[in-house]
Amino acid sequence: MNPAAASPMSDPAAPSNRNPANTKPVNRKPIWVLIAMFFVPLAIAFVLYYGVDGWRPAGSTNHGDLVTPARPLPDVTLPLAQGGAADPKLLHGKWTLVYIGSGQCDARCREALTLIRQSRLALSDDMIRVQRVFLSTGECCDRPYLEQEHAGLVVLQADSDSGSGLLREFSEAAGVPVGQAGRIYIVDPLGNLMMSYAPTAAPRGLLEDLKKLLRLSHIG
Repeated sequence: MNPAAASPMSDPAAPSNRNPANTKPVNRKPIWVLIAMFFVPLAIAFVLYYGVDGWRPAGSTNHGDLVTPARPLPDVTLPLAQGGAADPKLLHGKWTLVYIGSGQCDARCREALTLIRQSRLALSDDMIRVQRVFLSTGECCDRPYLEQEHAGLVVLQADSDSGSGLLREFSEAAGVPVGQAGRIYIVDPLGNLMMSYAPTAAPRGLLEDLKKLLRLSHIG
């Protein structure tokens, strides 16, 4: 064989492109920097939110006072203001906005009933998932006002032994005297008391919390 015709690849002295000594190492530093930029802030936020007591910003999750854990309410049969008796499962199946107070309905009562009516209407298509209940602690009731201004409101007379037991559940959950007027409550479709709102709570907060609950919930 003619040595001049030999391929360069057969020449042991020819340089090889596969020589590890000639391969430049890959600089992975930019990749790790990018990973750190993404995960480090996420890790810090996680630790601050879940690992540091009291760090969470006030009002960042809800506007009302959360009942923790949610409080199951007893099934009771209460008289309806217009006559007859309510279904003992009335507080099941829908989200329920509850107001407790005297049936004569003073200024705060009228303000609260108007708020829950308007909040429900503002839910648009979701308003069918919400009902309104007025638990009367006595002097029931200013029927002309309630029927004219609050059609669809369920008015129950809670001034009985079974009614007192139900009122006690609300008061203990909210940390107020039994039957104290002024607060609005949210009960979930499973009959659990979830939240309460003091008279000083921002009115818009009730609607915002309702929208969030209905958006996240697949019941009721």
